[in-house]
Amino acid sequence: MADIYKQAFQNSFDGICVFNPQGKGLEINKAAQRITGFSAEEFIGETAKQALQKGYISKSITEIIIKTRKPVTEVISIRGIEVLATGNPVIDENGHLKYIILNVRDISELNNLKLDVLLSIALRRKNENLTSPISSNPATFIHSDDVISVSPKIKKVFQLAARIAKVDSSILILGDSGVGKEVVVKFIHENSSRATRPFIKINCSAIPRDLLESELFGYEKGAFTGANQQGKAGLFEVANGGTLFLDEIGDMPMDLQVKLLRVLQEFEIRRIGGTKDIKIDVRIVSATNKNLEELILKEAFREDLYYRLNIIPIHIPPLRERPEDIKQLAHLFLNRTNRKYGLERYFQPGLVELLHQYEWPGNIREMENMIERLVVTADQDEISWSSLPFIVDYPDLSEHYSLKATLEEIEKKIIMEKLQTYRTTRKLAQVLGISQSAVVKKIKKYGILYED
Repeated sequence: MADIYKQAFQNSFDGICVFNPQGKGLEINKAAQRITGFSAEEFIGETAKQALQKGYISKSITEIIIKTRKPVTEVISIRGIEVLATGNPVIDENGHLKYIILNVRDISELNNLKLDVLLSIALRRKNENLTSPISSNPATFIHSDDVISVSPKIKKVFQLAARIAKVDSSILILGDSGVGKEVVVKFIHENSSRATRPFIKINCSAIPRDLLESELFGYEKGAFTGANQQGKAGLFEVANGGTLFLDEIGDMPMDLQVKLLRVLQEFEIRRIGGTKDIKIDVRIVSATNKNLEELILKEAFREDLYYRLNIIPIHIPPLRERPEDIKQLAHLFLNRTNRKYGLERYFQPGLVELLHQYEWPGNIREMENMIERLVVTADQDEISWSSLPFIVDYPDLSEHYSLKATLEEIEKKIIMEKLQTYRTTRKLAQVLGISQSAVVKKIKKYGILYED
C-alpha cells in the first residue's frame, strides 16, 4: 500500500476494515481498532465467521457480502458496542470478489451529532415556508420474511399470529391503512400447514361490484355476455387448499356478503350460471380499516357475517404507537431500494432520529414510499435530513409550538435517551459538552427520573 494511501487509511475518522474473499481480516485502521476493541494482531488472519462463532459480533456483514456480492448497511454489536456497519464488495474486471471493505461508526458517536441536527430542524420548522404535498401513491408492503417486530406491541401481534397460524379459524385483521395488514396475513399463511398451497389476495374495494362476484365464485360458459367460452374458476377455487385474503372486507356489497356467509357455513361455492355446488378447503382471512360494528348499525354490513369473520381478531397498531420499529423499518427500506436500483445511498447521521418526530399518518406504506423517493431523487449518496418531505413540506407542524417549546422538547428527549446509555450525569455531561451541574439542573427542570 503506497504511503499516501496508508496514511489516509490509518488517519480516517471512520473505522475501516479490509477482508479477503474468504472473509479473513487483512487490514484494520486505528479508528476501527478503537471502535471495535480489536487490535491489529487479533484482527489480521481472523475470519468474520470465527468472530461470529466466538460471540464477538452479533452478525457478520462480511459473510452476507460473500454470499450476495452486494453492499450491506446494518446496525450490529461488536463486543457489546453498537456500531453502524457498511460493507462494500470490491469486484475485479473478471467479476470475481477481490476484497470486502467494511466501514464502522460508533452509534454513540453518531448520537453526539443529534443535538445540533435536531436544533437545526427546529429552526427550519419555525422559519421556512414551503408547501408541497407528500405523495400518497401506494407502495408495496414488505414481505413476511422481512417482518420487523421490535416494539412490544407488534411483537404481541406476531406472537398471536404464530399461534393461530396452526389452526384454520377465520381471522379478522384490523388497523389503519398502511399499517402492514398483508404482512401479517402472509406471515400466518407461511407459518401454517397451508404454506405450500396458494396464497390469493383480492381487494374488495378495488373491483367493481358487478365483477367481484365472478372473480370470487367464477362462472360457467355462457353465463353472461362476454363470458369466457370455457368458463372460469373463481378465486375460491384457485385458493383451494390454501389461504384467501379478503382485503377491505368492509366494502363488500350486501348481496355478496350473503354468499360469503354461505361459504363460511357450508364450505362450498357455486359458479355464476352453474347448477352444482363445489366443495372447497380454504382458510379465509379478512382485513379492514373500517369500524364494522358501526357499519352493522348503519345496516351496511351483516352482523352474522361479522361474527363468522371475527372468530380471531388481530389489531395492528399504527406506526406512531410503535416508534421502536421506525429505525429498523427505515434501514430495511433503504437497503431494499439500494438493492433494487443498484445504489449505495446512506442516511446522514441524525436523520433516522428525526423520523421519530413525525406522526406517520400513512403508516408503513408512507415511510416505504418516502424512503424510495429520497433514495432515487438524491443527487449524492448521503441522504440529508433537509430532504425529508415532512420537514420541507409541512412548516405548519410547528404552528402549535413556540420555538422555545420545540427546542426544550428535543433537549428533554436527547437527555432521556443519553441517560439510558451513559447512566451517570458525569458521563452525560462529557458527551453533551456541558458541566455536570448544568446536566443536573436540566434533569430537574424536565422532571426526569434517574439513579446516578
